[in-house]
Amino acid sequence: MFLSATEYQLSTHVLDITSGQPAPKVKVELYKLEANQQWKKVSEEFTEENGRIGDLLPYEKAENRAFGIYKLKFFTKDYYTSHKINTFYPFVEVSFELSKDQKHYHVPITLSPFGYSTYRGS
Repeated sequence: MFLSATEYQLSTHVLDITSGQPAPKVKVELYKLEANQQWKKVSEEFTEENGRIGDLLPYEKAENRAFGIYKLKFFTKDYYTSHKINTFYPFVEVSFELSKDQKHYHVPITLSPFGYSTYRGS
């Protein structure tokens, strides 16, 4: 079960800047940093045809809110291999922190076979 609009939401958008198009079918895993400093896998999704995943955060009980440090792992090699393109980066990891101050987080990424960029979206 995923968070409702009144709870926390984490979305992403993957754009392939070599083609100028969204990147569909990119596997994305979400991890949360636990108190023991180990990463725990929270969810796994694939981008839709428009390169987007609307919500990666699974519902958590009120006493275990979504606050904390997370990372998104984008499986870029799988994506580029399916397009018969070599890439330098087999995957891309983006770490960030969810705080009590915001309810919606958007982490877009632009990809090319030899580079990537990300920013805090809205």
